[in-house]
Amino acid sequence: MYTAFARVYDALMDGVDYASWAAHYARLMQERGIVPGSRVVECACGTGSLTLPLARAGYHMTGVDLSADMLAVAMEKARAAGVAVPFVRQDMQKLAVPRPVDCVLATCDGVNYLDTPEKAARFFAAAFDALRPGGSLIFDVSTPDKLQNTLGGRTWTREDRDIAYIWRSRYDEKTCCVDMALSIFVRGADGRYDRIDETQRQRAHTRRELRQWLENAGFADVCFFGRQRMTPPRTGDDRWHVSACKP
Repeated sequence: MYTAFARVYDALMDGVDYASWAAHYARLMQERGIVPGSRVVECACGTGSLTLPLARAGYHMTGVDLSADMLAVAMEKARAAGVAVPFVRQDMQKLAVPRPVDCVLATCDGVNYLDTPEKAARFFAAAFDALRPGGSLIFDVSTPDKLQNTLGGRTWTREDRDIAYIWRSRYDEKTCCVDMALSIFVRGADGRYDRIDETQRQRAHTRRELRQWLENAGFADVCFFGRQRMTPPRTGDDRWHVSACKP
C-alpha cells in the first residue's frame, strides 16, 4: 500500500477543501483549549495536506504516518512551503512520543483504516499514553452509512487529460469492512500511461463501539459532531468528528 500511489495521491484528492478541514480541526481543538502554540501529533497525516495549514496557524505539528512514500511527499511539500514540520514514520497503533503532547489528531479516515476492533483499541490506548493529563484526542471517521450504502458495491471512474482511474468497492457485512480496488492510469511525458494498482480496506465503526473503545482506554467526555459542524450528528451524515479528553 502507498508506493507509486503516494505520487498521485494529491492529484486524486484535488477536490478536497483541506483549508476548510484544517479550520474545522482548529475549532475542535480550541473547543478543548488546544490553542496555537500547543504540541500536536497528527496520525495518518499522509502527504501533510492538513499538517501544513495547521502548522501555519501556529500549532507545533508533528506528522506521523506508516507510509515512507507518503511522508516523502509531505516533506517535499513542507520544504517548498518553507514550513518546519517533523514527519515520522510510525504505526499509529504503536504511537510513541518523546514527551507528552497536548493533542493527538487522526485525520482523513485514519481510524477507519484500523480495520478490526483490536487495532482501533490499540491506537486509542497509545494515543491516551501520548497525551498529557487534560490533553485531547480528536479524529474523524466515515460513517457506517457512507461505507455501506455510498461506497459499498459501487464503481466510479474518472478520466482527465493526465490521470484516470477505475475504483471498485465491495462491502462485507460480516467484517463491517469495505474493500476498495483502484486501477489508476497516469500519463507520462512521452504520452504513454503507467498503471498503478492500489487496494485499501476501511471498517465501519459505530458510535457505540468508538465510545466504548475510548472509555476503555481511559478517555472521558467523549463528544460526537456531524460533518464539519460543532453540533451532534444527524441522520445521513457521511462523516463524524470525535473528541475526547484525557482526565
